[in-house]
Amino acid sequence: MSAAIEFINYTYQYRSQAEPTLFDINLKVEKGEKILILGPSGSGKSTLTSCINGLIPHSFPGKIEGSLKILGVDASKLSIFDISKKAGTVLQDADCQFVGLSAAEDIAFAAENDNVPLIEMKSRVLEASRLVNMEKFLPNSPQDLSGGQKQKISMAGILIDDVEILLFDEPLANLDPASGKEAMETIDKIYRESGKTVLIVEHRLEDVLHCPVDRIIVMDKGRIIADLPPPELLVSGILRKTGIREPLYLSALRYAGIPILRELWNNDQKIESFDHAKLISWNNEHSEEKQQADGEALLEIRDLCFSYSEANPGTLTDITFRINKGEVMSLVGKNGAGKSTLAKLICGFEKPSSGSIIFRGGNISDLSIKERAEQIAYVMQNPNLMFSFPMIYDEAAFALRNRGWNENEIKEKVYEALKVCGLYPFRNWPISALSYGQKKRLSVASVLVMDVSLLILDEPTAGQDFKHYTEIMEFLRQLNREKELAIMMITHDMHLMLEYSDRTVVISEGKMICASIPADVLSDDDVIAAASLKRTSLFDLALLAGIEDGRSFVRHFVDYDRMERDRLKAEAAL
Repeated sequence: MSAAIEFINYTYQYRSQAEPTLFDINLKVEKGEKILILGPSGSGKSTLTSCINGLIPHSFPGKIEGSLKILGVDASKLSIFDISKKAGTVLQDADCQFVGLSAAEDIAFAAENDNVPLIEMKSRVLEASRLVNMEKFLPNSPQDLSGGQKQKISMAGILIDDVEILLFDEPLANLDPASGKEAMETIDKIYRESGKTVLIVEHRLEDVLHCPVDRIIVMDKGRIIADLPPPELLVSGILRKTGIREPLYLSALRYAGIPILRELWNNDQKIESFDHAKLISWNNEHSEEKQQADGEALLEIRDLCFSYSEANPGTLTDITFRINKGEVMSLVGKNGAGKSTLAKLICGFEKPSSGSIIFRGGNISDLSIKERAEQIAYVMQNPNLMFSFPMIYDEAAFALRNRGWNENEIKEKVYEALKVCGLYPFRNWPISALSYGQKKRLSVASVLVMDVSLLILDEPTAGQDFKHYTEIMEFLRQLNREKELAIMMITHDMHLMLEYSDRTVVISEGKMICASIPADVLSDDDVIAAASLKRTSLFDLALLAGIEDGRSFVRHFVDYDRMERDRLKAEAAL
């Protein structure tokens, strides 16, 4: 029986590049396997999947050496249409795949193009929607669905063609934790009930392993450096060497000096047994409680209410919290909870129905967007949406020029901001020459020139690998320390919240349900359920070891992990 996918000595070089992106790939995926593809940005993951779904070479021509077979057929002899009938791709951004006015129309699109009779088409649409538990939403417009629901409709649109191979490109990137968990369960259900071959490209290893996978492929610098079952990979040390975030419970065991052996894993890729006494001893040894001092309030939200229309009141109801000077706060909650709306109200893009916004002791409800922007900056998730000029210097100077500063003053402030952001050597470069992470830094530099006191960041690490994620967050942490810059992060990344936040505000259904330290938020089952969050595996590890105060264990781990990373950073600087 032929394999689903087989690369033999496969090398690919984009036409516009001097060196190959993929080197000597030898990979065989059997029919009915479920495989995770991991690797840092630029490792070749996306290029590999583009070879499988036909985008390479049909949309991205280049030089190919070696061979690739799809379901036993030489891919070079297949058109992109032929391949689309064998392999379907669900994109990271579900909105990019919608073509219908309703969910049912969107699912039916491929069948319509194939002139499938109406009765059969309706049957296929219903069958595909049932497989992803979306049959009740078929009349809805895709734009009225949540992020997780949109993704399920995209899955159903691929399933209606009955392709043999399913490719999922970062399915968790834009989803809240509960929706991400549900997405992995849906993919697993499709895999189990359909018997299809499934490939998942994703950075969030621990979240993917919520459901079993057969193998994990690790790529780095265009090569496959590991092809192993999950337990063998997790104990191998390859993840840390490649700069991929390991599951947090593994880090905790490693810090405690507990050897992690292949034999200790069960079928769900979770540790089955370990030295409980050693973990308890490590926890007791590093269990100093840190008291959080009440800082001076920078921003206060008091009884804030807002609705987009009188017919639909209650988008935000009675929101009350504060951000202190120099504090890093996370704002979390499920898709559509009202987080981005709250940020818009703070920045002045929307006006509250009632309540007040106090900044540095004064009510700013009547201040314009421009006046607020001199103290409060908002940085969008996609930096490319913030740029107005082709050159780095002009972009960083825009806010000051818009306010009539003279060029000598502008130059001084721009150079200072670019130096802080590590972009001064590139000050005369075009923005297009920057990496994604550098663009993120430029978007921050362009608002730092105003000497803002509060920086609001929308999903600062979405879709980034652990290395670039860490670079950006360490840079922001440095700004927080050196400039006493208060930061509010809107995020779905629970690891980010744990590692870099002093405090977390949780929004659910337009209401604030919790304001506490991150470790306590991710250890509270009631809050987790109400806000579609996900309990940290550290808490589960503590319970498994018999540690009664699981919340305290999580707090101790976060403090110790931060200390260890600071130590390693200091050693690297020597």
